[in-house]
Amino acid sequence: MMLARVADSLYWIGRYVERAEHFSRLADVMLNATLDRSDAAAQTAYIALSAVGDPDMARVSLTYEAARSLVLNREDPNSVIMSLAHARENARQVRDQITTETWERLNLLFLKVTADSTGSEFESGSSAFLHDVIADLHLFKGAADATMSHGEGFRFLMLGVYLERAHLIARLLEVGFGDGRGKSVTDRLALMNLLRMACALEPYLRRYTAEIEPRYILEFLLFDEEFPRSIRFATARIEEYLVGVSRHVEVGGLATPERLAGRLKARLQFADVDELEATGASGLLTTVVNECARVHEAIYDTFVAYSLEMRLPA
Repeated sequence: MMLARVADSLYWIGRYVERAEHFSRLADVMLNATLDRSDAAAQTAYIALSAVGDPDMARVSLTYEAARSLVLNREDPNSVIMSLAHARENARQVRDQITTETWERLNLLFLKVTADSTGSEFESGSSAFLHDVIADLHLFKGAADATMSHGEGFRFLMLGVYLERAHLIARLLEVGFGDGRGKSVTDRLALMNLLRMACALEPYLRRYTAEIEPRYILEFLLFDEEFPRSIRFATARIEEYLVGVSRHVEVGGLATPERLAGRLKARLQFADVDELEATGASGLLTTVVNECARVHEAIYDTFVAYSLEMRLPA
């Protein structure tokens, strides 16, 4: 069985890498949308910043400063630069568990975003800078998939990626359609920007053509079985990887992580989009966010912070 500290580091590499990519995309979409200073731009800024917990900054006049903070604020532990720093530090601690290709991609990106010239590069071309960061994160994930053995370590890495993704997409949809405060997004351009934040605009248009409707967006990002950024797809992968790593431990009870993940997967698998439209998406989206948190706690209790008595022979 893998050491707990190694599993912990690989899991957090996955979470931090996915968080850095998501925040980079939020910042990019927000900056591009607010060039015209329209109502749709204001809604876009509200969605992006509320999804990361800072709606008070969602004023058009502060959009650039807010986007820059999402990316380069060293005092915010969730910013892109700090997420990459945390991911790189975790990778350094388990350097022998990952391949040279994955380490090089992550290390080079870390050096890029922490260079002295980063601030001026962001100011002179924020969109190009963010596109490069996102592309490098895609290269990291591709290198991990293509060069790492798909064993226990890879499963913990991808478990972190998909758990973080399910949580972030659920928060995005919760702000857009289910926050319960009467601010559901209806503007067509704002809805398109929400899809861009989830890296889903082109796949969505291929499925639904030009019908940009909240119902279809929820259906696609919640329930689509094939789109890798839908919550249903992510929860299916979470259960798959947890079943794989749980073979190495013997833990019973109803709160084991694979049981919680399976329950969440089933909830999404058998949910009805018509009922969701009638009752509102808030309840289901809140459940997804809360269940992701419970799965995370169960992962820690089972694989990282377990007591010695659980692993020692009787």
